[in-house]
Amino acid sequence: MSTHTTDQLPVVIVGAGPVGLAAAAHLVERGIEPLVLEAGPAAGTAVRDWSHVRLFSPWAELVDPAAEKLLAPTGWVRPDGAAYPTGGDWAELYLQPLADVLGDRVRYGARVTGVARAGRDRIVDSGRDEQPFTVHIESAGGREERLMARAVVDASGTWAVPGPMGADGLPALGEKAAAEHISYRVPDLKDPAVRARYAGKRTAVVGSGASAFTALAQLADLAKEEAGTHAVWILRRGITGSTYGGGEADQLPARGALGLRAKAAVEDGHASAATGFRTESVERDGDRLVLVAEDGRRLDPVDEVIVLTGFRPDLSFLSEIRLGLDERLQAPTALAPLIDPNVHSCGTVYPHGVGELSHPEKDVYLAGMKSYGRAPTFLAMTGYEQVRSVAAAIAGDREAAERVELTLPETGVCGGAGLFDDPDAARSGEDGGCCAAPTTLRIGIGAPASSGGC
Repeated sequence: MSTHTTDQLPVVIVGAGPVGLAAAAHLVERGIEPLVLEAGPAAGTAVRDWSHVRLFSPWAELVDPAAEKLLAPTGWVRPDGAAYPTGGDWAELYLQPLADVLGDRVRYGARVTGVARAGRDRIVDSGRDEQPFTVHIESAGGREERLMARAVVDASGTWAVPGPMGADGLPALGEKAAAEHISYRVPDLKDPAVRARYAGKRTAVVGSGASAFTALAQLADLAKEEAGTHAVWILRRGITGSTYGGGEADQLPARGALGLRAKAAVEDGHASAATGFRTESVERDGDRLVLVAEDGRRLDPVDEVIVLTGFRPDLSFLSEIRLGLDERLQAPTALAPLIDPNVHSCGTVYPHGVGELSHPEKDVYLAGMKSYGRAPTFLAMTGYEQVRSVAAAIAGDREAAERVELTLPETGVCGGAGLFDDPDAARSGEDGGCCAAPTTLRIGIGAPASSGGC
């Protein structure tokens, strides 16, 4: 296939979430046809899983500029820029309208199962860069199909692969067998069925990030209404002055408030902490579970376990692509040093683009949450800048691709998820928390921050 013919092919984007749809908008703006493949039945399928959560980020920071331009001719008007949407609002009022404007450029029920170079497995060098990509998909009905693409942008996120309970990064012994009593999301306790699952029960919460804070605070509220409700907080580290965040001294008041809610849950007796506890196995005690640590400690039986130890990327369908990934974070090699949670605190990552996102395989990019691998502090605004740069690179505009068009404030707006339901409370910084600033997509109730997150 000639280069000219290859250039007529679409750019395939994996995932119709905020960053995937923004990538499509930027490509359309440059006259390049995108094809967005979404495994779910609607735009923002993952976002809809935490539709009940109100973000700390206002609308002004949740809409991509190119996407807004694409929507404008339809009469779409961005909601009040100072208002704070829920995940459901974000999906219904912005993501779905954007996908609708893109029309046939978005395909639902299309799960990507593999990406490769046409006629070349990952071993073959000869003529590799001149070949288009083959993208293998499976429809909701099980039908297989192979598409051709000039470039691939993987914005599929990390939502589908939550971290396990085991301290070594693998499922604890017995974790899979006890799956009916284990959740990897902070529950929506307003749902009567979910509320009944935890009311009057003893629940272990594994994790130390904003999501764990959220779960502890919500279970503490439930304990005030339902006798017998108690949380056991499983911490792999000890409790120090920074365990609950910055509290009232936090430059992001909502984040500090969430940490204080978790602290109050422990101090008020609604939660107890098991520190330095690295889970090795899960044992049965009748209908209940006993967590056992690597040092042999055994906790009293619990009824349920909520595991909030972060997420990780699914790289299985990219096995025939030559990726350059950091051995720790599974993020692009050039990006990893900038986002390593062992080194960087919240808000210290500067905007970046095609230079940090490139791989040995030309014209393939991981964008959005997926680009951060296992790092917990991805920013939505940063994601929009990523795909602006990538779209420019695909279009051959290297000057624009290498130019930074985003300035992040030093602290910015707290952008994780919180416990509040009132937009006014969000503005005043009450009852919430986040993982990074500004505008993170790591959602406390929906998508837990990894253990040790900000």
